[in-house]
Amino acid sequence: MKRFLLLVGTVLLTGAVYAQEVVSGVIKGGTGKYLYLFDDNDNSPDDSVLIKNDQFSFKIKSPKQPSIYALILKDVEYPMLFVSGEGPVHYVTTATTFPIASEVKAGQNTRDMQTYQKAFEPLIKQAATLNKEASAINGTDEPAKAAFRQKVEVFSKEVIEVGTNYVKAHPKSIASVWLMLNELRNRVQPDTFKELFTGLDKTVQNSKYGEMATAYIKSAYRNAVGVTAEDFVQEDVKGTLVKLSSYKGKYVLVDFWASWCGPCRQENPNVVKAYNKYKDKNFTILGVSLDENKDRWLGAITQDGLAWTQVSDLKGWGNEVAVQYGIQSIPSNFLVDPNGKIIARNLRGEALEAKLAELLQ
Repeated sequence: MKRFLLLVGTVLLTGAVYAQEVVSGVIKGGTGKYLYLFDDNDNSPDDSVLIKNDQFSFKIKSPKQPSIYALILKDVEYPMLFVSGEGPVHYVTTATTFPIASEVKAGQNTRDMQTYQKAFEPLIKQAATLNKEASAINGTDEPAKAAFRQKVEVFSKEVIEVGTNYVKAHPKSIASVWLMLNELRNRVQPDTFKELFTGLDKTVQNSKYGEMATAYIKSAYRNAVGVTAEDFVQEDVKGTLVKLSSYKGKYVLVDFWASWCGPCRQENPNVVKAYNKYKDKNFTILGVSLDENKDRWLGAITQDGLAWTQVSDLKGWGNEVAVQYGIQSIPSNFLVDPNGKIIARNLRGEALEAKLAELLQ
């Protein structure tokens, strides 16, 4: 599935006995457009149809445990999400309002998923506006960048409020844990995430998405502020092995990013600025790339002027260090002190410089 707002991790289907279900609907004005069906592997479409007479139909192999699928209409960025395992699914919508439906005939989990998407529709539009605004900001215009960061902070608070209210109102819905994994995981503290998760029904907690949330909670506490950063080793651009522990005695920002990640590339000038200002004051950066293409990775390093050490195993989201640290969205970072302890997470823009100024001035 495509990322709903800003993030989503890969989920693997579990083995199960399969039965067929029919997913159908009417998309007014959709004739001649392609509609794609994705499962939660997030790799390539399971199936596609050319919409005829504004109608479509898919047959899916549904495991006994509820699984989330997506319908993606060509040229529409956001997917229509539904949950398998509850019988036939039927939508009525239009090509201009997709993925919001005017009519849904389906099980409770799918109806709840549509309620979630309706609740987030204004935020999706706001996110699109912000993304467009970000692309127009000159990289050297510091006042504009500062003003934009304030807008993003307000937006993030709105996402947290809407998402939290939804989860509390739908404790028995798969949509709630999906929302938590996709919208709240990287916006709230682990304690808050854990508290919300604990409030969900046991059937949701024991689902495969609940298992993902449980794994995240364990990872978050394992790599929380105040604990010793787990050591790792990975190859740099020349194939030389680099260990995090080799930086002991310095403040080091472990920075997770990728050449294909737009927000990462937008944030890189801020990271470069902080590096240049504090590199002679016992501070450095260790970049961990979630790239798969080495040429693109190296090209981005040169284009963005990233002068510090970079490592990657070129496994994309499967990067072993990213998995070890529970990284589910990028950019993401950890600030480690000279004793190897994590002292801050996800410092952006002015927040990164402010923290370094506090520690190193």
